[in-house]
Amino acid sequence: MFKNIQTQVAIQSILIVGLLIYIGWQEFSDAQRDDVKMAMMSEGEPSVTTAPKDIEGTPEVIVASKGYKAFTIPIPQQIEFVGETIPLQEPDLRERLDRELHVNANWHSNTILMIKRAHRWLPTIEKILKENGVPEDFKYLPIIESGLVEDARSPADAIGFWQLLKGTAKDFDLEVNKEVDERYDPVKSTEAACRYLKKAHSKFGNWINVAASYNIGMRGFERRLEEQKIDSYFDMLLNEETARYFFRLVSMKMILENPEDFGFYIQEKERYYQPEFKVVEVTETIDDLVDFAHTHGVSYKILKRYNPWLRKDELTVKRNTYEILISQDPTEQFMEGRPRLSD
Repeated sequence: MFKNIQTQVAIQSILIVGLLIYIGWQEFSDAQRDDVKMAMMSEGEPSVTTAPKDIEGTPEVIVASKGYKAFTIPIPQQIEFVGETIPLQEPDLRERLDRELHVNANWHSNTILMIKRAHRWLPTIEKILKENGVPEDFKYLPIIESGLVEDARSPADAIGFWQLLKGTAKDFDLEVNKEVDERYDPVKSTEAACRYLKKAHSKFGNWINVAASYNIGMRGFERRLEEQKIDSYFDMLLNEETARYFFRLVSMKMILENPEDFGFYIQEKERYYQPEFKVVEVTETIDDLVDFAHTHGVSYKILKRYNPWLRKDELTVKRNTYEILISQDPTEQFMEGRPRLSD
């Protein structure tokens, strides 16, 4: 019995000590928070999410805490995509755009990267779309598909800027094998995407349906049109991902066209650029791409950076002719004898 009493006393002592430590830590944390708050006040008003300037209406101000303001983003009464008007007078459609616009305008890290990458790639994509008779607004589609990451791969094994499945890629004339996968090639995959989009347009008759169908494929979209006896994406009952898809596209168009209206101030020098390239035409098999890279003055890493469609360290040429891009940026030139980090 005496041992039981000792045990109880020991447990109570431990609990009391633990409680005192917890109370002390809470007081310390409160003091830290006060210090941070005072430091922020001394440095001036903290940054806020800026409401768009060019959209009519005064944003409501929600005071989340002293010195911090969050703005709602007014939704325009009318907006166009690929030259066609979106019926925003319908509450469902208006709320779907409202959601995506707020998500992307306030997901700062992601949207900043999209703006920077867009500077590198959108001019090239615009040119290809124009050459193929596809509306320019489709340049925003690879932004929501892959974030303009050349080697993006989905759980379903869709690959590249346009997230093409292997079968789809082959259907639209891309080479896909162990050594070469042109889904990773931003130019060739964009050309294939144009062929896909034009075929979809011949099926669905308008470009908004084409954009919306890209998420679930032509057959999936066509089946839903038939089952629901409709002819427009805007009247279609969809799962959440596909229902959000088109309005994600529209929201990125709005933000990237006028980033400063949404509080994104990115200087030209901070945006990503595309270097000048030398194009090497390859008509014979390359046994070692590492040696090939060094011969042309770049490292293997830089070679693969601008030619991600090369999937192995060799390239077998049978019938095709390949074009390999060699960066001419002086900072990316390979130098024999570069000092090692340990030197």
